[in-house]
Amino acid sequence: MNHSKTILLDVQDKPSAINWVLLSFQHLFAMFGATILVPFLVGIDPAVALISSGVGTLAFLIVTKGQVPAYLGSSFAFIAPLIAVKAQGGPGAAMVGAFLAGLVYAIVSLFIKAIGYNWVMKLLPPIVVGPIIVVIGLSLANTAVTMAMNDPDGKYSTLHFSVALVTLMITIISSVFFKSFLSLIPVLIGIIGGYLYSIAIGIVDFTKVLEAKWFQAPQMIIPFKDYTPTLTVEIVFLMVPVALVTLSEHIGHQMLLSQVINRDLIQKPGLASSIFGDGLATMVAALIGGPPNTTYGENIGVLAITRVFSVYVIAGAAVFAIFFGFIGKISALIQSIPTPVMGGVSILLFGIIASSGLRMMIDSQVNLGEKRNLIIASVILVIGIGGAIIHISDQFELHGMALAAIIGVLLNVILPNDEKKERLTNNTEDSVA
Repeated sequence: MNHSKTILLDVQDKPSAINWVLLSFQHLFAMFGATILVPFLVGIDPAVALISSGVGTLAFLIVTKGQVPAYLGSSFAFIAPLIAVKAQGGPGAAMVGAFLAGLVYAIVSLFIKAIGYNWVMKLLPPIVVGPIIVVIGLSLANTAVTMAMNDPDGKYSTLHFSVALVTLMITIISSVFFKSFLSLIPVLIGIIGGYLYSIAIGIVDFTKVLEAKWFQAPQMIIPFKDYTPTLTVEIVFLMVPVALVTLSEHIGHQMLLSQVINRDLIQKPGLASSIFGDGLATMVAALIGGPPNTTYGENIGVLAITRVFSVYVIAGAAVFAIFFGFIGKISALIQSIPTPVMGGVSILLFGIIASSGLRMMIDSQVNLGEKRNLIIASVILVIGIGGAIIHISDQFELHGMALAAIIGVLLNVILPNDEKKERLTNNTEDSVA
């Protein structure tokens, strides 16, 4: 990061009214495509995801006392477990799972406040987290390709596949060749381009958009009103391992953000504070029917390029997100986007998630020439991507990603590293002597 560039607005600086609106809209666009994609895939109202991302971000800013300029949006890591939980127990069970993920964050933040954060890093080193992130991306590959290739009846359609390919190409071109602000929103540009192409070939139905009111309440899922919360062992084992993985993602984002704004956020306001804020945002989202939230790398990118670090700008984007969630026409317009458009974008995004797991291992200089590391990575990848299941009872199964995460953590704890191996060898030699 180049810290020699002039800071245009520091963390506590307040922009003028017009700049405030424009800068906040920029952050809204940066997170928009990814935030609405998650509920689209999981099968919940995208308007609720917008509202929960806005409310969650404001909660995060309050908890961190306005010291961390981070925007929180829908988390990709929870897509597969949410789909699995929802298939078994309905939308209510998915929200219980999302709330549990936020609770895990809150509990971990209390531990960190009491005994520091080094234990988290030891439990989840890059050799465990990297392959699990690869699994998160590649386990969703089939979902992306199915969305891309099929018509609304679930049958293969060359016409619909062409929509996905056009969307994918526009997104790639936007990401690689566009400059400045446009380079920050390739997903949004891809979705708009694919949508316009879909209109041109006649596969978009505007009926619901025309029927929708300008202002209408989104389809929130409220506990005790829409469902009775029930925590099962299966929900715990599907959601908790993923929450542990996203914790490491949170820590990585905080380190990156510290570099961008040239402040040590791990020390002040502290990792415990930011993790608790992230967890609170997820719990708030779950209470209204939104997906788990996470800090967004896209918005950190906006901060790095614009050199505008103001939390007021982030808060402005959150307020706009909440406002948009209550505009019925916008919600209906989002839901009129054909599935292959989202399939085309997903091919790239899920691939990038998988690649970022590889990048984490490369950046952390993980040595795959070492047998221990090779074994841990190999086992996590095959169990996770293969979709292995441990069937314990009719009510309880351990699925691919969760099972891979648990086995990965256990292997990392059990298998000796070079230092342990050396000690074991020396002890053996001493006992023989």
